[in-house]
Amino acid sequence: MIKGFHHSGIVVKNLENSIAFYKDVIGLKLSAFRERNGGLISKIVGYPDVHLKVALLDLGNGHFLELIEYIEPQPKEIPTKQRAVIGASHIAFMVADISQTLESIVKNGGIPLNEPVEFIPGRSGCYLQDPDGNWIELIEDHPNDR
Repeated sequence: MIKGFHHSGIVVKNLENSIAFYKDVIGLKLSAFRERNGGLISKIVGYPDVHLKVALLDLGNGHFLELIEYIEPQPKEIPTKQRAVIGASHIAFMVADISQTLESIVKNGGIPLNEPVEFIPGRSGCYLQDPDGNWIELIEDHPNDR
């Protein structure tokens, strides 16, 4: 049975650029960096002779964001602004000030989808994309509004 949640992984175009974005703009801490070739990692991901670079960024609560850059095989780009796509995913961050956070991320390469809206009483949210098109959700609680 499931014992807990460990990490969420997303594929990126350039690992160094994505580390900088998630570290410097989002505020995560780099926990580990690895470059892996073939062997057991090929068995795990299902590509013979795979070559990839991986970074783990610590969210500070026992959960990690794994950034993966495939060197071999070359990754395919399937850019879309659509949210209603089978296989679409997103990562969500709780934030103190959603408008300020959204503005800061967009100034640093994020791609906005919508302005923050209160979707349930006391909670606002919005979606945006990182520079590679991976979806991010920002959520702000308004405890005084409840």
